[in-house]
Amino acid sequence: MEKQKTIALIKELSEAPGVSGFEDEVLGVIRRYVEGLGEWEEDAMRNLCLRRKGWKEGKPTLMLDAHSDEVGFMIRAIRPNGTLDFVPLGGWVPCCLPAHKVLVRNSRGEWVPGIIASKPPHYLSDAEKKQAPEISDMVIDLGASSDREIREDYRISIGTPVVPAVSFEYREEHDIMIGKAFDDRLGCAALVSILKELVGEELAVNVTGAFAVQEETGMRGAEVTGQTVKPDIAIVFEGSPADDTVVEAYAVQTALKKGPMLRHFDARMITNPRFQRFALDIAREKGIPVQEAVRTGGATNGGVIHLSGKAVPVIVISIPARYIHTHYSISSYSDFENAVRLACEVIRGLDGKRVAGF
Repeated sequence: MEKQKTIALIKELSEAPGVSGFEDEVLGVIRRYVEGLGEWEEDAMRNLCLRRKGWKEGKPTLMLDAHSDEVGFMIRAIRPNGTLDFVPLGGWVPCCLPAHKVLVRNSRGEWVPGIIASKPPHYLSDAEKKQAPEISDMVIDLGASSDREIREDYRISIGTPVVPAVSFEYREEHDIMIGKAFDDRLGCAALVSILKELVGEELAVNVTGAFAVQEETGMRGAEVTGQTVKPDIAIVFEGSPADDTVVEAYAVQTALKKGPMLRHFDARMITNPRFQRFALDIAREKGIPVQEAVRTGGATNGGVIHLSGKAVPVIVISIPARYIHTHYSISSYSDFENAVRLACEVIRGLDGKRVAGF
């Protein structure tokens, strides 16, 4: 895996705007990078499935999953003074929003910069100062002065998507990436990298990469890709919330620079223990650092994929990312690289007999 080219891929995916339901620009980036790696199919939701070259009848089907959407917002109403009411797409903590820059798409497909605004402290009552603001107390301000200006000059209407305005950067000296949408553009980049790493290799499984939409609003895309691909086994890639700055040291399970995290349990899935043990054993044999976690909340596309068909063995390979579901996330390239290494070794070790054993 060529590091600089991979960093360029992650940067493009991170900066591409693509909230749930509006993932087209993200998929445009993915299509360019997977060109020539197989046959792809896209549905009306914009789920993108790529069937790897070398498909042969009789082999088990392995599904590689990552979701292409990010958390963001949608314009709900235009106020007479030209500010915009909005609703969240995906899970946000309201206190993280005020004073952050966003981009609002207009009818020309242009992204217009604005600021998430709340009432200035000068105008807050004593009671209001003690309360955390809710999203209903905030607006997006583009600098307009009337609803007419918003509609006619800015060409913005209700229902339009809004994304965080964030530029990606990689700090080589610290091996740190900072950017938006690491949940799950790091997973998308991992899936692309794996398909490239395996080019020309003879595998005992047929591989389909599925880039699912609308995960952040209820795993809706994976409901469809599970039916489309009909996998016998699956690996889900995620950008998962790192906990190394928010819990006591003994409880840390998803730290930066300690390898990808494999979860045993979350709100929607008990991971197939046999497939999980296989992956963990391979990590130890190959000297790949890995972390294990038992989550008390959250979920991934694995929650719906493992229930598709007649039940599917699924593991989740997660790349730790601090502060997901905010404007900015922090991740380590080494964790991303080791996630790709682990997945490639797991795939090379799969065959019909082993899959049946799971």
